[in-house]
Amino acid sequence: MGLDKIQHQVDQWINKYGVRYFNELTNMAQLTEEVGEVARIIARRYGEQSEKESDKNKDLGEELADVIFVVTCLANQTGIDLEDAFQKNMKSKMLRDKTRHLNNKKLK
Repeated sequence: MGLDKIQHQVDQWINKYGVRYFNELTNMAQLTEEVGEVARIIARRYGEQSEKESDKNKDLGEELADVIFVVTCLANQTGIDLEDAFQKNMKSKMLRDKTRHLNNKKLK
């Protein structure tokens, strides 16, 4: 599914079940919360912190999807075409960073 379809699907859900978009500041706070949940799982599952029993059943994929959902909400309500923005971002990375990581001795 392309980003354009994801944006459309989120917009349909918001309009049918969500009543309306939360304002941008509320969605930014939600995004921060969702990224924090991703960080908690990664820090405890892959990092050096011990994983609490209550965290062991948390689904990293589901938490990452929550991040995508909120980012999509922010894009929709601010008029951003994520497909276009992502393609521009990748083009920029290809031009700016095409040899940067290949030449990084720390990565070898």
